[in-house]
Amino acid sequence: MNFRDFMKLARLSFCCLVLAGAPASHSIFGASPTDNARTPMLSVLPQFTAANVPAWGPSETQIDPPTWIDAPTPADAQLPGMGLKQHPMLYIGEGCNRMFLVEGGKVIWTYSTGKGWEYDDIWMLSNGNILFSRMSYAEEITPTKKVVWHVDAPAGTEIHTIQPIGLDKVMLVRNGLPPHLMVINTKTGEIEIDHVLPCPSLTDQKTVHGQFRRTRVTAQGTYLVPFLTMGKVVEYDKDFHEIWSYTIPSPWAAVRLLNGNTLITDEKDRLTREVNPKGETVWEFKLADLPPEIVFPGSQTCVRLANGNTVLCSRGDDGKGCQLIEITPDKKLIWALKDWKNLGPATAVQLLDESGVPENPGDLQR
Repeated sequence: MNFRDFMKLARLSFCCLVLAGAPASHSIFGASPTDNARTPMLSVLPQFTAANVPAWGPSETQIDPPTWIDAPTPADAQLPGMGLKQHPMLYIGEGCNRMFLVEGGKVIWTYSTGKGWEYDDIWMLSNGNILFSRMSYAEEITPTKKVVWHVDAPAGTEIHTIQPIGLDKVMLVRNGLPPHLMVINTKTGEIEIDHVLPCPSLTDQKTVHGQFRRTRVTAQGTYLVPFLTMGKVVEYDKDFHEIWSYTIPSPWAAVRLLNGNTLITDEKDRLTREVNPKGETVWEFKLADLPPEIVFPGSQTCVRLANGNTVLCSRGDDGKGCQLIEITPDKKLIWALKDWKNLGPATAVQLLDESGVPENPGDLQR
């Protein structure tokens, strides 16, 4: 049985359990029972504060933290939302080589990877492990900070996007000349899929860095690929035949929502846009429409929540701006996070009070 068939069977089994009156805390995925089975990742958090978690792991590299420009203004005190208490979250940003786990308004766990560039993608899995990309490599670590899987980007290549497929496989894109989309078995090391993606040039090494940031396997088993410098989002079937595309200047991230639409962050035009399968815009938020007191220099990733709100991440302009904002469907700003004392820039965030199993492709997209 392949992974996709297993997940279909799992979902069917879950529905049968619900119809049969199974307890709400029951989990067919093996996660610990929780008071709220709709947010399974919250049950994982105690692993990060257990007595056996070291202050510094064997593979961590201590460096002096960056000194961010952190001059609070009177307007900062009036920012909407609850600051760090708004959501428990796993948080990273390029330009800061430390990942942060936040719960109850506090940073409860960190992991430092030393000098160099750059974090772009991160996942907390249902077993508590954390999978992330670091440009020159990708890695999976445990809550106790042990490395359980690692792959290097060969010379002249970069890894910015990574996604779990179950607990024993990952999909990653290796920027290069040419770039490769790969599916790797993390237990055996076998490369199960290796497909060459288009790129603007096969001779210009300068084009490598900007090729891809956020590629995703969808719930349907297709590949959704934003071509950052080629100005388009393309969906491929499992055999890499193009089945859908959308033209937009600089798509940093694209995610397929449960309603079948695609949510895209356009870095150049400073907007996030939701389009339907026909390519029609059904929702759009421009950063220019933020209140004038909200400094939010640009957005990279976007997260659609179960309640319909959208969270946007920003590098924050080295302390002068907000790192995260949350927008309602009617475009009201309800949360703006500016906390350079505890966090660095925001490139990607996993909100842990949302439902879904991260290693089930598409499960976190609302």
